Amino acid sequence: MSTSPAAEAARRRTFAIISHPDAGKTTLTENLLLAGGAIRAAGAVRARGQTRRTQSDWMKIERERGISVSASVMTFDHDGLMFNLLDTPGHEDFSEDTYRTLTAADAAIMVLDAAKGIEPQTLKLFEVCRLRDIPIITFINKMDREAQDPFELLDEVSSKLALDPAPLYWPAGSGGRFKGMLDLRADKFIPYAKKSSTDDEGHPDPVAFKGNAVVQYLDPEEKAELEDSAMLVTEAGKPFDVQSFLEGHMTPVFFGSALRHFGVSELLGGIGAYAPAPKPAAATRNGVETHVAPGDSEVSGFVFKVQANMDPDHRDRIAFLRLTSGRFTRGMKLKAQNTGKAMSVNAPIMFFASDRELAEDAFAGDVIGIPNHGVLRVGDSLSESGTLRFAGLPNFAPEILRRVRVKDPLKAKHLKKALEGLAEEGVTQLFRPMIGSDFIVGAVGQLQFEVMADRLANEYQLECIFEASPYAEARWLGGDKADVEDFVNKHKSAMGQDIDEQPVFLGKSSWEIGYVAERYPKVRFERTKERA
Repeated sequence: MSTSPAAEAARRRTFAIISHPDAGKTTLTENLLLAGGAIRAAGAVRARGQTRRTQSDWMKIERERGISVSASVMTFDHDGLMFNLLDTPGHEDFSEDTYRTLTAADAAIMVLDAAKGIEPQTLKLFEVCRLRDIPIITFINKMDREAQDPFELLDEVSSKLALDPAPLYWPAGSGGRFKGMLDLRADKFIPYAKKSSTDDEGHPDPVAFKGNAVVQYLDPEEKAELEDSAMLVTEAGKPFDVQSFLEGHMTPVFFGSALRHFGVSELLGGIGAYAPAPKPAAATRNGVETHVAPGDSEVSGFVFKVQANMDPDHRDRIAFLRLTSGRFTRGMKLKAQNTGKAMSVNAPIMFFASDRELAEDAFAGDVIGIPNHGVLRVGDSLSESGTLRFAGLPNFAPEILRRVRVKDPLKAKHLKKALEGLAEEGVTQLFRPMIGSDFIVGAVGQLQFEVMADRLANEYQLECIFEASPYAEARWLGGDKADVEDFVNKHKSAMGQDIDEQPVFLGKSSWEIGYVAERYPKVRFERTKERA
């Protein structure tokens, strides 16, 4: 078996799952792992209390609420391919974490609830995929419950997302009348059996749609209805074209019920067949623009996520590195582009939900965890030469700002360290006003503060109070150095610094920011900042 970097990269499929909360993303993740042979039993996401834990949700607050708030990575081998599944937070308060995870994915699975169709959060995440030209596979979930007419769902994908939907399967009924689905290309009927999710028995084997065996599953009326609608969808829609999918114009559509493990194997087969292998990545080498191909001999990659305290017994901090080229082997020395310092990667980790093992080698498309003590940050580029830099990952201006202080004043020093750690992970953003000693933390949504308070209490033993902040909005400053310095000197009481010591203007309202921006046309007030 060839293990050249190019051949190994070609068998990688690195994909993320995006959806609105409650569309069934975590259940689908579990069942993809099950279908791929990576786990023996899917976690009972629906069960209450102690059993409501899934393989991919490990943080305490995730287990208590039954939601995913931190993106995790799961790797499994199936059918000669290596799948890297990036699980993203479904909750809209964590859109920034999701955005960063999507920078490491080559394709995305969009999960839609068959009854609700496209929901606001799905739309938001879809826009992110479009910005990055990520091809999208659609999985319409919960067909075993009452659903919208499938033609209406396809219309919605077409009108709201401007994507051509190309169904590869077609459902027979929904809810109580759901009987299975027709494979539109092989003309086979895949029967659905009603059973509990704990039942290990699979669904019946597919049968020829034109043969005699189909009468066990469909009465003549149901068969005729399925035949008519399948003919209609085939004639009315565009046939599935892989090139059009890879260019982001078309989405193959799968139907099923993740909870009942129906349609999941077909989806996994589709990911293997159509999702792209890692592509060349845009980068700069010593400031000159270039492209890094997966088969290049130099090992390179970028950090898209940092997670601290995955193991509360060991104060660990793990940087998630998406490899872009070369063959990485354990013990290798890699240099960070921003510092030029070489680090030996002696204990790289391959992730499998809450389990992990040492990675002896890895290739482009793989995600490895590098334990480090605050050396690596989100957006860092690593390579053997230290001269490569990949496009940075963005920070977004927070929508809510809060003042934070610790109940025990003797622990103020610990608070600074803890807040810096969480800011480096990208959980929240940290601003230090130039005048005064308060810390201002910023987040996209309220739940981020709850996660932050929870982690400060559990991991750092700090009881904190979040108070209303005098500021409502934050903007990074851009422009000529002299103009920015002049502005900063005149507005010290409204200035702060972020974790990279970049100047940030803290405005009391969006009106104030607009007013100040008009008076200082040479200074740019930016909503995003590239993490370098």
